[in-house]
Amino acid sequence: MLVKIHKSWQTVLANEFEKTYFEQLISLVKEEYNSKTCFPKETEIFAAFDHCPFDKVKVVIIGQDPYHGFGQANGLCFSVNDGIAFPPSLVNILKEIQTDVQVLFPKSGNLERWADQGVLLLNATLTVRESAAGSHQNKGWETFTDAIIQKISDGKENIVFLLWGGFAKKKGAKIDRNKHHVLETGHPSPLSANRGLWFGNKHFSKTNAYLQSLGKETIDW
Repeated sequence: MLVKIHKSWQTVLANEFEKTYFEQLISLVKEEYNSKTCFPKETEIFAAFDHCPFDKVKVVIIGQDPYHGFGQANGLCFSVNDGIAFPPSLVNILKEIQTDVQVLFPKSGNLERWADQGVLLLNATLTVRESAAGSHQNKGWETFTDAIIQKISDGKENIVFLLWGGFAKKKGAKIDRNKHHVLETGHPSPLSANRGLWFGNKHFSKTNAYLQSLGKETIDW
């Protein structure tokens, strides 16, 4: 099955695209997009991979579901399109960046600028129906994104994995921690952040310190 995704990922995921579960998943997703309003746009379902080729991946951030409000999701976890109000989790992420690495609060919540530097912004589920959180969960996306994490863990070295909250930690359970740098903290949602489980984690400066120690270019957050 031909999937419109960056050619580097075509090679890495070729076997996955041929599996029965993935063919069934794509069939279901096409049906959903044809009959209902779904996000992100069809052309942006694999945007995280198009902006961040396999050979360029330096950092992986794991999210759960795309935003399900109109015009929000753009295929990158926690990211919103230009001109869209920042969701609460994104606000807390940007606040932590502001205090951690002294970056001014940005005017846009579009995180393509991170992805283009080698940050894979990976949602566990890549599509969702409008106003129906979790509507495309347990349809096969999780199997696909588990395979992606496994491919990165097996095929690369010294990747920084940022696991925020219980879901992401569970999703990252198979990462080879002898080969990679894993940072864990609470989820940036207000529920978690207001309980003291997010702010002060310094994941952004820690990521850059690790990349610098390897002689790699740091991320301009």
